[in-house]
Amino acid sequence: MPGIGNLILADSVADAVAALTELGTEGAPLAGGTWIMRAPIRGEEQRRTYVAIGRIAALQAIDIDDRQIRIGACATHAKLAATLAELPQCAGLVSAAGNAANPSVRQMATVGGNLATGDFPASDLAPALLCLDAEVELQTAKGTQRLSIERFLDARRNLEPGTLLTSVIIPRKPARTAHVRLPLRKAGDYPVAVISISAVLGDTGAVEDIRVAVGSVEPAARRWSRLEQQLVGRPLDPDAAYGLAEADAAAFAGRDSVEAPGWYRRQVLPALMRRATQAVLSQR
Repeated sequence: MPGIGNLILADSVADAVAALTELGTEGAPLAGGTWIMRAPIRGEEQRRTYVAIGRIAALQAIDIDDRQIRIGACATHAKLAATLAELPQCAGLVSAAGNAANPSVRQMATVGGNLATGDFPASDLAPALLCLDAEVELQTAKGTQRLSIERFLDARRNLEPGTLLTSVIIPRKPARTAHVRLPLRKAGDYPVAVISISAVLGDTGAVEDIRVAVGSVEPAARRWSRLEQQLVGRPLDPDAAYGLAEADAAAFAGRDSVEAPGWYRRQVLPALMRRATQAVLSQR
């Protein structure tokens, strides 16, 4: 690959973990490469050696059964959107994967790379997976570890060298989900803000359980816990959700960037919340 120095081709997860452990902080995994290949443009120093994991079959698989969905870390955004398209619970995740970046990037960018890149605040997958109570599976030379996606996002910058994200696990639940984003101008733009929702509604339309996650507004996606608490027990109404979100938008410290100032990222959250609730209510 242009711009890449030393490259080790791994044929199995065990080979990849062994190579990454030996390399320590001088190595990193490489799959789609959509973030790593642009490191020089961002003025970032690349690692001395990369371990290519993209051809490991176990990391490309997406397995679905009655209890869970297991997504290999090397599954691409395009494959994720196509494979989960018929699962109502995954409508939000499908939208997140199917609308991120542009078609060319979606064919290459992987689930694992999207989540493990600590310097990428505009991930669409992270908030969608937060709403699905997803977990990640990590492999090290010492064995396998599972973390909630929330804990992983907090810990990913400080993981032990040699740690490889191998899969994402989503429990099957009867929930309606939606994912809405605000790009600045066109396909390929990083979103100004993202809101994902997962909701369980009772027979009367009242919210029995809900997850709301916000992405791209702060350096990492996170749940909007106070808003969730305010929505439970009442009908899911787009205008009411807008008002509650507007009253609590200051709970987020918007990040400034060349794409948008932090205050604007916070300002658009109520409108995105309205759109997200409308999308959830449109599902049957």
